[in-house]
Amino acid sequence: MTKRIKAGVLRETKTPPDRRVCVSPHQAVELTKRFPNVDLVIQSSENRCFKDHEYTDLGLKVVEDVSDCEVLLGVKEVYKPALLENKKYLFFSHTAKKQPHNRELLQKMVKMNIQMIDHEYITDHNGIRLVAFGRWAGIVGAYNGLIAIGRRFGLYSLKRAIECHDMAEMLQEVKKVKLPKNYKIIVTGKGRVGKGAFETLAPLNLKQVNAADFLNKTFDEPVVCWIDADEYTKRKDGQPFEFPHFFKHPELYEENFKPFTKAADMYIACHFWDPKSPVFIKREDYHDDDFKIRIISDVSCDIKDPIASTIKASTIADPFFGYNPHTDLEGPAFDDDHVTVMSVDNLPGELPRDASVDFSKALLDKVFPALFGEDTDGVVERASICKEGSLTPKFSYLQGYLEGKE
Repeated sequence: MTKRIKAGVLRETKTPPDRRVCVSPHQAVELTKRFPNVDLVIQSSENRCFKDHEYTDLGLKVVEDVSDCEVLLGVKEVYKPALLENKKYLFFSHTAKKQPHNRELLQKMVKMNIQMIDHEYITDHNGIRLVAFGRWAGIVGAYNGLIAIGRRFGLYSLKRAIECHDMAEMLQEVKKVKLPKNYKIIVTGKGRVGKGAFETLAPLNLKQVNAADFLNKTFDEPVVCWIDADEYTKRKDGQPFEFPHFFKHPELYEENFKPFTKAADMYIACHFWDPKSPVFIKREDYHDDDFKIRIISDVSCDIKDPIASTIKASTIADPFFGYNPHTDLEGPAFDDDHVTVMSVDNLPGELPRDASVDFSKALLDKVFPALFGEDTDGVVERASICKEGSLTPKFSYLQGYLEGKE
């Protein structure tokens, strides 16, 4: 007989607030149909992109207290005082890369005998992620880049993505964009994030050009160039680029991005970056007389490296800031002497309804069968950072971080 499980969909408690949810109303109904052994409740929330009544209208139960739930489902880090001991949690913990600001969160989860299942590490046997918001980060990040062009040069004005009801309304706004002739946009990264960025750029019908033409030619229309690691890095020993080798030995590569800083007007960064990989733009690069980039939409948002102007994560409320290359400090976002930077680290939160539905579907199809049934393929086990009062073997490398020794 299948074990009965009570599960709760959490209200988000992180500051600044996030309006996303990992189980949207219609997916919640589908969950109860597919997994009749699950008693599902939704924790009441005034901030969530889906109102409480959107759940209750479909016959779902909305509650304040979820302490009787065995499994708790969220998106971002749970506020430490809100954690409940002896539970199974599913959310993005941002601890597995030894993030200093979340050390205490991991310490508390271990102490409270919590099983922490991290969305970021839910993978198949080949290490391919099964659920992610990356597509939506790319969609919104590219859109914010277009907003920045309009504001910096006084060309047009777009509604913020967060002010749009959904992606469809946002894409209608994109049709207002009028780029200067010979405006050049460079995009790095051809994964989910980069593909999302191109969904936003699609209504502009930009001419897509290869790297050689982008670097060496002028055009009478705006163009975009999309490159991956085989073009923005190169092997130090001069051997041909191979993706498997690059992923395994990123330290054996050096940057090949500097020529693009002298050709591009705007840079949309959508790559995944390993700390052992070469950087893209060093602080001294901004001092070159022919450094051309004036707007950087850093969707990847790795602080300081690999893009020196990303000196902080910006916020949905205040997405843009100016980078002063002479002082390495923040200044006015659209000042002529500054590089305009967008580095929001929770971009999908600007289109929370669409992003939540998409994420919910992936969880429903690829994760919940293992979470609420038999984890025969180890999906949940691979993503569990801590369990039964200690780190799991896969994440044992975090022991020094957990103890505050590193």
